[in-house]
Amino acid sequence: MDGRGETNGPKDAPAIEADDAVDQRLGETVRLLRQRAGLSIQDVANKTGLSNGMISQLERARAMPSIRTLRLLSIALDVPISYFFETSDPADVQRYIVRKNNRRLLRLTASGVVKEALTPADQGQLELYELTLNPGASSGTDFLQHTGEKAGYILSGSLRLWLDNQAHLLEAGDSFRFPSVVPHMFDNPTQQAARVIWVTTLRQTESPAG
Repeated sequence: MDGRGETNGPKDAPAIEADDAVDQRLGETVRLLRQRAGLSIQDVANKTGLSNGMISQLERARAMPSIRTLRLLSIALDVPISYFFETSDPADVQRYIVRKNNRRLLRLTASGVVKEALTPADQGQLELYELTLNPGASSGTDFLQHTGEKAGYILSGSLRLWLDNQAHLLEAGDSFRFPSVVPHMFDNPTQQAARVIWVTTLRQTESPAG
């Protein structure tokens, strides 16, 4: 799912401009975090298993990452994945509380996924999200492994959760928890959007698998 995917229909100019702005901001964030860590593009490629070209395209807003790619980048750059989210208005930020209208967003237009951060920006031991998966949306085309745990609850629609090559189709009201070292990925194989509460514990020491 890395790269720009096809959309389900034509977009108007404002929507295209909004997507371009999201891609540009995300690319700049990856570049600044890489430079702050004193890493070259080759260093990040070695740490993530991604190609030099993919990382360069991401930084120049020529490609849109999948959730898997962002997770690999967060591990390589030693930051929580929430660093890639759109920032909130500083005047509205509270240390321990997140208001519904002040959630930080991560819009992965090519993957069809929108992540809303439900936990405050200060780093803690876990992160809580609300995921919206459009029809056909996915976390990426490859499995991911890292330390920690993940858990979730299906609010509406359906989520297909792949754990160690076994598919589990979850419906509204179903829930899950698994060690993140288990190879995992997910998608929405239906024609209706799905909403999922997603919880992940932050790593202590992680290295990308494979």
